[in-house]
Amino acid sequence: MADRKMKLQRIIQIGIEVSQIKDLDILLEKVLSEARYLVNADGGSIYIKEENNLKFSYSQNETLRKRLAKGKKLIYTTFSMPITNKSIAGSVAQSGELLNIHDAYQISPEESYSFDSSYDKISGYESHSMLTVPLKNNRGDCIGVLQLINAQDSNGNIIHFSEEDELLIKPFAMYAAVAIERAQLTRTTILRMISMAELRDPKETGAHVNRVASYAVEVYEHWAHKKNIPQEDIDKLRDSFRLAAMLHDVGKVAISDAILKKPGRFTDEEHDIIKQHTIEGARLFRGARSEFDEIASEVALSHHERWDGKGYPGYIDLDTGKPLPGYLDENDKARGKREDEIPIYGRIVALADVYDALSSKRSYKEAWDEERVLNIIREERGKHFDPEVVDSFFEVLDVIRSISQRYPDAGQ
Repeated sequence: MADRKMKLQRIIQIGIEVSQIKDLDILLEKVLSEARYLVNADGGSIYIKEENNLKFSYSQNETLRKRLAKGKKLIYTTFSMPITNKSIAGSVAQSGELLNIHDAYQISPEESYSFDSSYDKISGYESHSMLTVPLKNNRGDCIGVLQLINAQDSNGNIIHFSEEDELLIKPFAMYAAVAIERAQLTRTTILRMISMAELRDPKETGAHVNRVASYAVEVYEHWAHKKNIPQEDIDKLRDSFRLAAMLHDVGKVAISDAILKKPGRFTDEEHDIIKQHTIEGARLFRGARSEFDEIASEVALSHHERWDGKGYPGYIDLDTGKPLPGYLDENDKARGKREDEIPIYGRIVALADVYDALSSKRSYKEAWDEERVLNIIREERGKHFDPEVVDSFFEVLDVIRSISQRYPDAGQ
């Protein structure tokens, strides 16, 4: 009874915590972690509804995670499936009713839905008990499905999900659905801003900024752990950092089409104008009222700085765009920031942005093969890029690769 009371209190606290998370990917991770805690589930997944399909959007599995080397994350791929009553998640999305399955391998053939065991065969894992819950918003619309796998007792044995688990997960799912819908709105708003930039510069696509932001967060988390930054502080910053990284090039909306869309090489004068997008982007977040504003300004301003000091815009007055007194180079231009003078967020996005740009097909070039891209990053360690950021990048490269598949360019 005392344990249930604690969990009910935790649900209320979770409702407050998830309402403060703005980024969708960070939120899905939090929702699934907390749901698993509430009912002591070994694993789980979240599906997000997209028109008449369910998109497999996030997954966790403690047993599989423990098989990995220390610090490594579970790799998963996203996919979509039609909402029909033939699958467990599809049936729940269609009916809007919770399903508590004692053993997925013993589902009656009389049921319309069946269990797809192909992933179990690939991973060497067995999914038995399943608690699959519709995520409904305040209007009662199903916006997704939460699926929890393999309830465990105190000794780690797989058991059925109980009726009490059902009672706990229902209010949790309501809080989660409202938070997810809010985060979707935030992402949609940001992607619309990106679309404005895309009209000016075709390189600034939704897929590109989602990849860059996701790469940046993974590298930041690994770097922060090596710096012994507390997990609580990492979690707090990841949310704002991911959104800020999506907007790294938003300042391009202030650059003339005649320059951005010019075929061929830029003149020195035109290149100087292009560089102004860092300043224009930072200006959008002046008068910071939140941590997000501060990080977004830093990212926009500093993601073209270089570790060796040869980047831009350097030490400038954000209001005038002119060099700060005492920070002039030999050409009387603003001296570039170097090494730790560059905010860590800018150092990380610099690498994430270059990696994605080289790895992606553009109207003016084909995608480079991975080894060529990785060799460039190795060569630029200590020149363009922070050596520690490069090291963290390579240590999470398996996750980076999976992210690139999660956000493919249109037509791929």
